[in-house]
Amino acid sequence: MSKIVKIAVVGAGSISESHLRSYKENPQAELYAICDLNEERARAKAEKYNIPHVYTDYNELLKDPNIDAISVCTWNNGHAPISIAALNAGKHVLCEKPLCKTVEEAYAVEEAVRKSGKTLQVGFVRRYASNTRIVKEYIDNGEVGEIYYAKATCIRRLGNPSGWFSDIERSGGGPLIDLGVHVIDLCWYLMGRPKVKSISGNTYRKLGNRSNVKNLAYYKAADFNAEHNDVEDLANAVIRFENGASLLVDVSFTLHAKKDEISVKLFGEKGGFEVEPELAIVTEKYDTILNVTPQINNLSFDFVKGFQDEIDHFIGVCLGERETLSPVEDGVEMMKILCGIYESAEKGIEIRF
Repeated sequence: MSKIVKIAVVGAGSISESHLRSYKENPQAELYAICDLNEERARAKAEKYNIPHVYTDYNELLKDPNIDAISVCTWNNGHAPISIAALNAGKHVLCEKPLCKTVEEAYAVEEAVRKSGKTLQVGFVRRYASNTRIVKEYIDNGEVGEIYYAKATCIRRLGNPSGWFSDIERSGGGPLIDLGVHVIDLCWYLMGRPKVKSISGNTYRKLGNRSNVKNLAYYKAADFNAEHNDVEDLANAVIRFENGASLLVDVSFTLHAKKDEISVKLFGEKGGFEVEPELAIVTEKYDTILNVTPQINNLSFDFVKGFQDEIDHFIGVCLGERETLSPVEDGVEMMKILCGIYESAEKGIEIRF
């Protein structure tokens, strides 16, 4: 492979913009092709980013031997089949989160990675953020001891995008699989990726998409449809790990809450962290507890910079210069957690692994 990686992006919806922009800013990446079921939308992106090849069928795209790697930016139900086809065609893959919709699909993707010898990087973009790197360095150097408890919250008071996000056939679920995947993975990654022992989860469908609400704007999917919504409004869970640690999580698309909230906190034997909404370190010195605020460019997650760092890392993977921070195996484990929460909620029981 040359020092330029030829990239194809499959799916030209809103998240593709973060991929396209980041590839454009990387001098070792060349935006070579784009694919979308909607040809007009694909051609609009091709014109904006000067992409020479446009497709509406990813199978046709994958026949081009010039393509080195692809980004999968489709609805969730396309993640597994497109990733598997790309791996079988000898391409590296950056697959947006979640890896897929089911654990069975996740194992199939993992098998395709093994057989192909190519790398699949799961789009756990927050692993690549600067505040995550700082926290991980502290943890890896033993500054806070064992992390035994974490809390993750991502609450939207009004924020069901509808469209494919609220269509369980295409999305696989609601806020848990869309938002929860980010904060759960961030905690799990920083906790050292411990093996899951048990999950007790709940999901609620009480409020719908609340399209009746006036005077408060929120993001709506391109295919917004106020009539269709069969995903949860809210999910929460307690996740226990084999090493004795635990994680408490709650996420919502809509909730009678005063304001939106994102919070990620980790607690260790010798100190703790608040990763969101702003990075803070809690420690102890000379019998005094200290709240430490690092002097860094971004105390919270910088969306643009985070994606740039993720894409830059992926290009390094394609060139054989780096190993991914979010391998397919972690995507499989995350699907076990997400599906475990849904199963626990459906059956009303604790799920044991």
